[in-house]
Amino acid sequence: MLVALALAGGLVAAALVFSGVLGGSSAGPKTAAIVDQLSLTSPNPGFAEAATDLLEGARYTVDYYPGEQVTVDYYRNLPTHGYDLLILRVHSGIAEEVNATTGEKTEREYVSLFTGEPYDETKYPQERHPEVQNDRVGKATYYEGAPPLFGIGPEFVEHSMRGGFDKTLVILMGCDGLRSTRTAEAFVEKGADAFVSWSRTVSADHNDAGSERLLQHLVVDGLTLGEAVAQTNAELGPDPGYGAELRVYPSEE
Repeated sequence: MLVALALAGGLVAAALVFSGVLGGSSAGPKTAAIVDQLSLTSPNPGFAEAATDLLEGARYTVDYYPGEQVTVDYYRNLPTHGYDLLILRVHSGIAEEVNATTGEKTEREYVSLFTGEPYDETKYPQERHPEVQNDRVGKATYYEGAPPLFGIGPEFVEHSMRGGFDKTLVILMGCDGLRSTRTAEAFVEKGADAFVSWSRTVSADHNDAGSERLLQHLVVDGLTLGEAVAQTNAELGPDPGYGAELRVYPSEE
């Protein structure tokens, strides 16, 4: 089972020099999606508006998905939309495995992404089967006793998502997104060009401010991904409450 522990949403990056073009395929207009699962618990319409303005100013076509539309099947079909840039403003956290007999909890080395879909023990049994390694979907909670939602893990990205990404840049605005690289690896194996997220738990305010600043440097100032991440970290510093900083996978030495 997946039990995501973190509450806030965040972004990540480290200083590196990445290849120049921002995400996506070379043909046709650029497209972006803002997947705002956090709108259910940490709404910030101002972020969505500012991000949309920045992207449309750079001639992106932008789709917006509020939290109630972020279901297991939405994630399943995500690669089929062919986005150049994915902004995943979603709760995330390092997953726990819970022993059904003893209740003992063990941290796993991967990050679970929340949906907005209430957990239902009868749904998606083929992806919660004991023979499915690490489970592809599971139970995700914001805090002990909170109503559970479905969460997805890297096995879901690798084996349950349909199609593949086409050099998409994925920005995960969620806690712990690059505390471990396992989930980032799954997105890259699925065809993403790079994965940007936070190094640890991040506050909602710092998450939104850092993500907006990163987009500004990428699509308006024309910096490379490594330059944009380094500049954002330099300007904002670590999250004052949690110490989170932006990181990128894959990194370059």
